[in-house]
Amino acid sequence: MTTLYLIRHAEAEGNLYRRIHGQYNSLITDNGYRQIQALKDRFADVPIDAVYSSDLFRTMTTARAIYVPKGLPLHTRTDLRELGMGQWEDRSWAGIDRLNHTMMNLFSATSPDFRAPGGESFPEVRQRGVAAILDIAATHPDQTVAVFAHGTFIRNTVAEFLGIGPHDMKKMGHSDNTAVTLLEIDHGKVNVVYMDDNSHLTPEISTLAQQNWWKKGDRQADVNLWFAPCDLSQEEDRHFYLSSREDAWASLYGNLEHCDGEGFLSDACKSWQEDPQSLSIAMAGNSRAGILQLDLKRCSQEKKGYVSFLYLTPEQRHKGVGVQLIGKSVSLYRPLGRDRLQLTCSETNTSALSFYEKYGFRRTGSTDGVHGALYEMEKYIGYEPQGELF
Repeated sequence: MTTLYLIRHAEAEGNLYRRIHGQYNSLITDNGYRQIQALKDRFADVPIDAVYSSDLFRTMTTARAIYVPKGLPLHTRTDLRELGMGQWEDRSWAGIDRLNHTMMNLFSATSPDFRAPGGESFPEVRQRGVAAILDIAATHPDQTVAVFAHGTFIRNTVAEFLGIGPHDMKKMGHSDNTAVTLLEIDHGKVNVVYMDDNSHLTPEISTLAQQNWWKKGDRQADVNLWFAPCDLSQEEDRHFYLSSREDAWASLYGNLEHCDGEGFLSDACKSWQEDPQSLSIAMAGNSRAGILQLDLKRCSQEKKGYVSFLYLTPEQRHKGVGVQLIGKSVSLYRPLGRDRLQLTCSETNTSALSFYEKYGFRRTGSTDGVHGALYEMEKYIGYEPQGELF
């Protein structure tokens, strides 16, 4: 009999940024690394003979919790990858829902009729998952194996082992990041000992503890943003941009003294005319929720992506949605070969400093502003290891 621990990857960018990351190669978040440490502690005294993972960064990195301390090699397999989402990869959940609400409903219901354009169906990932797990078990008879995979992959594969058909998937729960499912496999017969166990996570680092959608089966239970182009040739968009700049200034400094609103608008127009992607309006449903302004030329020679302005309306602040604007920045800059995000933040803006530092920005210097120092801050978004995990 093979004992097989089937483990979901740690919290990754898609989980945090509310973007669709099926086979998109996303990174682990800072919180995800805390989950990996907790997983390492859980398995410290558990004998493991072999470790497998999908060939994506988030699973391979999570697998380090077991294969590094135990001195084992890591075996990667493409058939352990997440459900392929085709043309939907790295799009926001809310944006896709607006474009194709019917198909998104099929996804949420785990319908066998679901298939993103160019992607996989749930029956296909079931078939792939079952074949991969049984093959790994057959390769390791009478041994204990750890296999690192993905949430939808695990949910559908385990459902097949439990005899739960595609139309009864509501019976299946959702696994937390780094949740563990234990399988006993003997000559192709699978016993599910337990599933989706996240007892090694405290509420402070559990991903599901911070989200509501899984409780209600509705991804709109949390505020998911989508991004509309900002057209500065239109008076409504120009007004929203200028009023956003003035509100941000007044909120920080208490008045509009030294606020060069027209100068901000002129700079935004120049960047927007050079590349319309540089300016987006964050939307919550049908309401304007914020502004994201990028400068695609600044710092490009240093492989940095510069964030000129990141703003949320007062109604959307303190709801945990600002990080989705960071996610949009990553989505635009990473394909351009940028491996860092850079921005400046006033030394007096303590709430913004706390926000940026929470999500991985580090202070790298300072420059003079009209109301004191502006901290230069950077966040690494590349794939090269930034030091040892353990």
